[in-house]
Amino acid sequence: MIIDSSNHMTPLVPPQRRSRWMRFAAVIGPGMVVMLADTDAGSVITVAQSGAQWGYRLLLLQLILVPVLFVVQELTVRLGIVSGKGHGDLIQEYFGRGWALLSVGTLVLACIGALLSELSGLAGVGLMFGVPAWLSMLVVVGGLIVMAYTGSYLSVERIALVIGAFELVFLLVAWKSQPDMAGMLSGAISIPWREPKYLYLVAANIGAVIMPWMVFYQQSSVVEKKLTVDDLPTARWDTAFGAIVTQIIMAAVLIATAATLGINNGGAALDTVQQIAQAITPVLGQATGKLLFAMGMIGSALVATIVVTLTAARTLGEVLGVKHSLNHAPREAPWFYGIYTASLIAGGVVVASGIDLVMLSVGVQVMNALLLPIVLGFLYLLARRLPQPHRLQGGYAAVVALVILLAAGFGVYAGLAGLM
Repeated sequence: MIIDSSNHMTPLVPPQRRSRWMRFAAVIGPGMVVMLADTDAGSVITVAQSGAQWGYRLLLLQLILVPVLFVVQELTVRLGIVSGKGHGDLIQEYFGRGWALLSVGTLVLACIGALLSELSGLAGVGLMFGVPAWLSMLVVVGGLIVMAYTGSYLSVERIALVIGAFELVFLLVAWKSQPDMAGMLSGAISIPWREPKYLYLVAANIGAVIMPWMVFYQQSSVVEKKLTVDDLPTARWDTAFGAIVTQIIMAAVLIATAATLGINNGGAALDTVQQIAQAITPVLGQATGKLLFAMGMIGSALVATIVVTLTAARTLGEVLGVKHSLNHAPREAPWFYGIYTASLIAGGVVVASGIDLVMLSVGVQVMNALLLPIVLGFLYLLARRLPQPHRLQGGYAAVVALVILLAAGFGVYAGLAGLM
């Protein structure tokens, strides 16, 4: 800072640079929110199951999925910013109502599975502290309904970012578990390709990272945030950083469970959230470990619950042709808020009745992998129809096509192989 002759403090940062940083801060958010939601309760449980049963043999996959995740979500950012429309709207515009309904049908199926998985994770955390599932659901569902009815998109985004930051405690858990570095490296490149149970978890991990609702959510979010073509580079950085963070968290959970359950549990499958917590939290001390694990799980499950319920409500609103934004009051968008509310209440009732959390979570991720051809196929075709210079074309289009084919094809193959 400098002081001018009138004793006013003048910032050393030029106004143009300040405005650029302010614009950067205003643009980021959708990418980080959707990526933190990507590391949801189901994903945490799936990757914990992977570490418990196969040690470090699925660690390399977490790193490979970073560029795959970015390639997929960058297309959603491009579509939303350039077209100014949500994913369901674009499919209906270019391919007709029938194809839009098919795509939205796969989305709703994925959202229902994800919502049950997230709420089950939150109920499991409550049970760790002696809180019955019905009370956990009452608090969570009630709180999220109040949040949506009283906030704008930006306020909900900020809440999601703060909640999602709790997931970073998994990095501390992994570090404290003191994994054997030599064993980690050798295990990461030891891949039992012919084992059906291993392939099933490969499919589950692919489905845990690339989910249908992520495509719809991020595209709708950049539209609702009113981002312009000038914001596209920053939105890409937001997405890239989020992709790296989410996969580091996934790798951290796998390392922690592989270093504890993978060694001490004889490769046995997991049954409950409490079992995962009891196995990996002692490395931090029982009380501290339990609290940190709960914070991480709550962060991952809550932010994903917000995202999947908003995604279902927004996309159904697009196809129905009604208002579907948090920037509208409940009386202006009754269908949007009604779908959001009904989804949360129905999910809370089902979870309060008691279900097998771990098997549900892994199964939901496998279902996501089996749905990838439909979701990624439409994403690619729409990106090929964008106006110049933002159209997906040339050598990069070929690279994207290869990435999508490999991700969707292997996800389906591994999922079917694991189910047989």
